[in-house]
Amino acid sequence: MPWFIPILIFFARVCDVSLGTVRTILMITGHRALAVVLGIAEVTIWILAVGGVMKYLSYPLAVVAYAGGFGAGVLIGMLIEEKLALGYRMVRVVSRVADVDVSGLLRSEGYRVTRVEGSGMMGPVEIAFTVIRRKQLSHVRKLMKEHAPEAFLSVERVEAAQNGHAVATDSRFGKSLLGRMVVRK
Repeated sequence: MPWFIPILIFFARVCDVSLGTVRTILMITGHRALAVVLGIAEVTIWILAVGGVMKYLSYPLAVVAYAGGFGAGVLIGMLIEEKLALGYRMVRVVSRVADVDVSGLLRSEGYRVTRVEGSGMMGPVEIAFTVIRRKQLSHVRKLMKEHAPEAFLSVERVEAAQNGHAVATDSRFGKSLLGRMVVRK
């Protein structure tokens, strides 16, 4: 077996598993066209990797490269997905401190917020709901940590959002042909 075959197998697996992770997220977030394109690339690379490991199955290094590429691909796929931060999140903030206007604070940052007065175990609470782009989540968390550190935050994935300036349907991929293909109207 040539020395470079395990390296090729390893990197092929890294690529196909990373693409698979990103493809899955794109499917979940409604970017169908791009998910199809990535699926085609993913399977093509996977076939080549499997073919390489099958041809050199009697060489343990080829099998280790295949398995190691899978593990590294999972990690790299997760890192890519984290950087893309696609989709929407619903943030629910529950605060029992009367001095902090959580809804007003979020509104001052440009988020659309629904405020509900509630009753908690320790008395009255403010409950603020907002739907944001996932890439804005770290900003909201930081804002709450600075201004309302005692507040309880819960975050949920949102299937779709419409009619809100904070969650406009513009594509992360811009106005390119690819961008127009992946935006769900």
